[in-house]
Amino acid sequence: MGYVYADIELGNPRRPDLTPVRVRALADTGALLLCIPEHVAVQLRLETESTREVTVADGRTTSAPYVGPLKVTFGNRLCYVGALVLGDEVLLGAVPMEDMDLVVNPGRRKVTVDPASPNFARSRVKRAGSGHAGRHERDPLHGGRRRLSKSAFGAASARR
Repeated sequence: MGYVYADIELGNPRRPDLTPVRVRALADTGALLLCIPEHVAVQLRLETESTREVTVADGRTTSAPYVGPLKVTFGNRLCYVGALVLGDEVLLGAVPMEDMDLVVNPGRRKVTVDPASPNFARSRVKRAGSGHAGRHERDPLHGGRRRLSKSAFGAASARR
């Protein structure tokens, strides 16, 4: 199948005087974080926030500097994340890809913005609270939301 790469731009939001770095990043949905080589951290003058213990793909455990923040840009999307200084190439993990609402298409070996939301990133979140009092559902007839009664809440849950 092969690897999937994305052309991204990395910048240091604490140092707007520095030119962002354009890199080709390996898109890895099996990794969580952004990983950058040491030379990228040096170019962007990123500060080490902490040291993290990490387990790499072959099962070894090592420690790596955690730097940030970084501004990551892909097309019309951006996010702010920290990064592990590790390896010899930039690795774009699931957290920044999810934050920017990106989709990996392994068949085409391409990363794109979510075609269901091409103009801005969408996030999927759960509402706070667990009681029935704040439950609402979409009311397509009236263009808004309506509050669910306890009996309606049971019916709405059954539809999910």
